[in-house]
Amino acid sequence: MDLNKIHCLTKHVFLCKTAWGRFPTKHVLGRWYMNFAKPNSQFVEAGSRSPFTKQRLNTESLNAISSVPCLQARAFSMTACIFKSKKLSTDQDSLQEEEDEIDEAEIDDLFQQQIATGIGEKDHNRIFIVHPNVKWGSKKQYLTTAALQMDEAVGLVNTLRNWTVIDKIILSTKTPEKTKIFGKGNFQTLTEKIRATAGVTAVFVNVERLSPSSEKELQEAWGVKVLDRYSLVLHIFRCNARTKEAKLQISLAEIPLLRSRLRNEVENLDQQGGGSRYIMGSGETLYEVQQRLLKERELKIRSALERLRRKRHLLRSHRKHKDFPTVSVMGYTNCGKTTLIKALTGDAGLQPKDQLFATLDVTVHAGLLPSHMTVLYVDTIGFLSQLPHQLIDSFSATLEDVAHSDLIIHVRDISHPETVNQKVNVLNVLKNLHIPERLFNTIIEVHNKIDLIEGYQTSDPGVISISALKQHGLDVLNEKIEDAVVRSTGKKTMTLNVQLNSPQLAWLYKEATVQAVDDVGDNCTANVMVIISQAAYGRYRKLFQVT
Repeated sequence: MDLNKIHCLTKHVFLCKTAWGRFPTKHVLGRWYMNFAKPNSQFVEAGSRSPFTKQRLNTESLNAISSVPCLQARAFSMTACIFKSKKLSTDQDSLQEEEDEIDEAEIDDLFQQQIATGIGEKDHNRIFIVHPNVKWGSKKQYLTTAALQMDEAVGLVNTLRNWTVIDKIILSTKTPEKTKIFGKGNFQTLTEKIRATAGVTAVFVNVERLSPSSEKELQEAWGVKVLDRYSLVLHIFRCNARTKEAKLQISLAEIPLLRSRLRNEVENLDQQGGGSRYIMGSGETLYEVQQRLLKERELKIRSALERLRRKRHLLRSHRKHKDFPTVSVMGYTNCGKTTLIKALTGDAGLQPKDQLFATLDVTVHAGLLPSHMTVLYVDTIGFLSQLPHQLIDSFSATLEDVAHSDLIIHVRDISHPETVNQKVNVLNVLKNLHIPERLFNTIIEVHNKIDLIEGYQTSDPGVISISALKQHGLDVLNEKIEDAVVRSTGKKTMTLNVQLNSPQLAWLYKEATVQAVDDVGDNCTANVMVIISQAAYGRYRKLFQVT
């Protein structure tokens, strides 16, 4: 075979691998291609690895390969046909195939590759908290107070093991948009106080996000690491991440921090006269190389998340096929969502924790309503005020389940002094997730932790008051959930005359909710009361030829 054809094969396999993941290494034709299309010294430097390893092809190789005419279309079509013909027999096979493609080691490598917050496991555990109290303007908080916001900041720090708050201060500011946040006098007072406090390892400025220039100036002024809510919450997420999806979502949320840090590093290099130097004659500056590597990392993360999203979609399709109603349980962090789901389902495997962001992954738990209908409760990540959209966006794949649910339960910690502000924050996030209007209008609001308020009563007739921990008010909540689920799913309660000497009754037990079976005589028939969806009823009539 001549050189041109070899080069064409090389390009073909590279494109196949890019498009289809691991298919070329699994299929016999792909393996033959890869063994045949060896790297040529004309395109790859001597001693370098094969272009089909995980290492990136250099620019010269890609340009040279791209310049060679492609294989005839029929070769590509033949491979594509073989690929399409390999159908997966069941949804379970598809799920297993998706799971196999997501390499645990690769995810851990992305997760540990570079910690964007710059915080290690044991670093910065003596924290000085600064809360800028904005007196007026667009950034002023109207549904809370500076003292309550400080309390939440202390709670965030105390969530982390071995982290302690050694001092805190609330300072008024008229210029929160300025680089140093405070006016000259207040900033000088704050700087002196921080420097005079022994043992400070980091300062937590309780704002949504510090600009790179602000972070740089504050660190230079105070001589310690400076954190904002974004970086601190990301570190909390890092410490609580256990699953592949959580690790990937956190890694994606860290990308904006890595980009801002990269800009700061380049500015420092420019000041030292080294920021514009090219790397080994490649035509790329150091900044461009790092930007490219960061972009590649982001694409890898998004690709892995997309595979997990497809897996989640298959799971949703499987649940939908089984006609299981889905109820998403949402709320501000530490409002008692997991405790409520455990009370409703009796799932002993659930271990609620009294801490912020104890749940980072969507988990699904089956429970029974009073009518014996099976319902799936979806436990979701808790929300928090003043978080950048990038953090919420990175968890959008996880929160997709909410938009596809049949009902939403909004759990509120009614004993919390900021419960009204927390409600507003949760509803704002739900709106940003583009929840369907029909779903948004049928949210059941649940006031939890009423055992902490003596004689609590609500004036809103649509609200259910409960104590998930003490299991008070759950009967009323279950009835409300059942009524809402039946309405939202279009299920109907009907009585069917069933032949007992046929598989009709067994089918109804499997595909519908059987409430009662009344024997009507000696003719082997019974009246069966069921809750059944329109689709299941159509299948029942077709299968058993019922008119």
